[in-house]
Amino acid sequence: MKIIVVGAGPAGLMAAIRAGQLKQEVTLIEKNAFAARKLLLSGKGRCNLTNTCELNSFLGRFSANGQFLRDAFKKFFHPHLISFFQQRGLKLQAERQQRVFPQAGRSDSVLEVLKKELTAQKVKVLYKTEVKDILLENKCAKAVALADKKIIPADKIILACGGSSYSFTGSDSSGIKLAKKLGHHIVALKPGLVPLVARQAYLKSLEGLTLKNIRLKFTPAPIAIKHKLNTQLVRGFSYGRQEIVSDIGELLFTDFGISGPLVLSLSARVVDWLSENKKVFAEIDLKPALSEEQLDARLLREIKAGARKDLQNMFKALLPQRLTGVVLALLKINPHKKANQLTLTERRGISRLLKGWRLDIAGARPLEEAMVTRGGVSLKEVNPRTMESRLVKGLYFCGEMLDVDADTGGFNLQAAFSTGYLAGESAGA
Repeated sequence: MKIIVVGAGPAGLMAAIRAGQLKQEVTLIEKNAFAARKLLLSGKGRCNLTNTCELNSFLGRFSANGQFLRDAFKKFFHPHLISFFQQRGLKLQAERQQRVFPQAGRSDSVLEVLKKELTAQKVKVLYKTEVKDILLENKCAKAVALADKKIIPADKIILACGGSSYSFTGSDSSGIKLAKKLGHHIVALKPGLVPLVARQAYLKSLEGLTLKNIRLKFTPAPIAIKHKLNTQLVRGFSYGRQEIVSDIGELLFTDFGISGPLVLSLSARVVDWLSENKKVFAEIDLKPALSEEQLDARLLREIKAGARKDLQNMFKALLPQRLTGVVLALLKINPHKKANQLTLTERRGISRLLKGWRLDIAGARPLEEAMVTRGGVSLKEVNPRTMESRLVKGLYFCGEMLDVDADTGGFNLQAAFSTGYLAGESAGA
């Protein structure tokens, strides 16, 4: 049986490998000059392959459609993925938050294993080859038409072309356009895991600064929150209709606003609020382990210990130097003022700011700068047990083309490998 896989990202690579393992004649088509450009960038070039948390917690890190993946994960989950790579000589290691990386710390070590397995399974790979159309016969997928007008016949076709994020890697929604042309409904594409733009121009002075062990809260205007209503656990965060509160983690300042793990993980709901024309505010708790009263007591101790120090020097024990200047400027306090000259009102103002530094969120960075694409082929039109289209027989979808997305931490890559594996097995069965 002839199977064509379109797209040599993680989903397409795994689909081709699995179909090859089932002794099918597999052709993998990739328009780039080499495979898995986006994979090579993942995990800051280290490739966060998966996460070892248990199934229900894993599914909870996905958007509302995460349950669609349950069958794929039952077939091929993180124990299977880890075993796949370890059996082929790749040493892996689990790090904090149960994230799994190659021990070598290089994403190309992951790609090397996948490419060797393509060769082992005798998969034919066509690089620099673009698919322009899927040809049907009696509502069955029968061939692909290439940009050079060549027609390649197939018994089954697997689309693994990615979404629209990081478009320079080849994820330019071309596969989604093919699916739409075949009659599939496409859920509107939005950025997921995306940095946010803030209105405060002074943040540019903090560009490149990382804050660790902080907490974030996002709220849409108007802010009138006294109690959390309808709170539930979504993606590991406290989430209510009127606010999202993060776990403790990291934030990165950019020249346009904020990024980092906490921002990226919470960005999806913020993007939705912004699309509803709501004003959105971010509050940064710089000292989440302390209450405002405890923080005020800590400030008193620092003042007593360094009574004759300038405030900018006293604050070295509390904040990064660049941030100290911003905090004092926001409160209109002279940084050269002596610690013991700080008034009660000023001290309490500092405590309040450190516990709730508010930023105005103006927007999100564009889709092509997002780590993942939200939206895609409607899951109502895809069989979760096989990844086969419900509209076109012999056509399968996997990876970021599907309307599923998750947090950072290895969840999206596992979904790509799992849906790819299931598509390859179903097509090759």
